[in-house]
Amino acid sequence: MSRGSTTFHINSEQATCAFARALGTRLQPGDSVLLEGGIGAGKTFFARQLIQSLLTEPEDVPSPTFTLVQVYDSTSGEIWHCDLYRLTDPAQCIELGLEEAFESAICLIEWPDRLGSLTPEDALTIRFSETAQEDARELSLNWHGAKWKSRLEGIVG
Repeated sequence: MSRGSTTFHINSEQATCAFARALGTRLQPGDSVLLEGGIGAGKTFFARQLIQSLLTEPEDVPSPTFTLVQVYDSTSGEIWHCDLYRLTDPAQCIELGLEEAFESAICLIEWPDRLGSLTPEDALTIRFSETAQEDARELSLNWHGAKWKSRLEGIVG
């Protein structure tokens, strides 16, 4: 399976929005994006921008911290936004229905380390790291599968 990685800096919330929206237009059902980083690193902000860019009607996109999963109907199909922070066992991910969602929906997963062996092999991982500059982030992208290289072409870096 093809592997790739890249790291780049985003210097503002506007640039984060632009990247999230550009990536969103390239996602398809069956794609998983794993969002890593500490609390406050920008995972939910990024997910919110990506989701809102694909909705036909504007709606509130709350953090799924307490609900664990928020599901949206979008122009690209169903989107699952998951926050797995409070889970303690990968079996709990099965109970949420994530295995089926990985096959049929666009999945945005915060705290993907909770997935354990359920982690999709062909996922795109985005690690958010804070920098000294407010609203700036370093993004490290890693992927498995040839599809990501072409999908990221022209929007990273």
